[in-house]
Amino acid sequence: MPEVNYITHLNNFFLKLSKDTRLNTTHVSMYMALFNFWNQARFSSEFFINRNEVMTLSRIGSKGTYHKCIKDLSDWKYIIYMPSKNPNIGSKIKMYNFSTSSEQATNQQRTEIGTSGEQVLGPYINNTKQKKQSNVFKPQNKKEVSIFFEENKWPAAQSEKFFSHYESVGWKKGKSKIENWRAAAEGWMIQFRENEENNVSAQVQNKDNLHTNKNKNYNQPL
Repeated sequence: MPEVNYITHLNNFFLKLSKDTRLNTTHVSMYMALFNFWNQARFSSEFFINRNEVMTLSRIGSKGTYHKCIKDLSDWKYIIYMPSKNPNIGSKIKMYNFSTSSEQATNQQRTEIGTSGEQVLGPYINNTKQKKQSNVFKPQNKKEVSIFFEENKWPAAQSEKFFSHYESVGWKKGKSKIENWRAAAEGWMIQFRENEENNVSAQVQNKDNLHTNKNKNYNQPL
């Protein structure tokens, strides 16, 4: 896949935006959220997403709106959306690369467009070359997992637990090898948050059950 020029890509996207009257603010918000996750994935040919994270970043509050927008972007050839039928694995996204030419190109369907003389900035605006994405099936070491959790502002303790758990089982879920350890980490954190919410709910309920009336009238017969 051709390298992505960060600035040229966005400039060409906004140029398309100015001409494409089908796009509304919600489409633009979702696209920018997906672009951010693509950037975090070092502009790999494809990457996994988590619906809740995309909705949070794009400020989309309705699942119906989410599904409509992502389908529109896919139908209108801004992205390629590959929904997942497995709740433990996020859906997969491929982004059209707008930085190589004014025409859209992807890893699957691309024409050889001459880019000689073009300055490639890589994934960050600081002119650094994009880094080759590390092994997607399992992390190289515990430090890589720690950095990924830190980037997503997840608890460091969960990074340790996640790595220790999957390292001990050979990076498998049941009998199947993990396809993408980052997607597995997202699933791990979703489960962690759900457990936290359930624990808080249970504590509140227990507190209510233990609450007694201090103004009890002992003159009343039993």
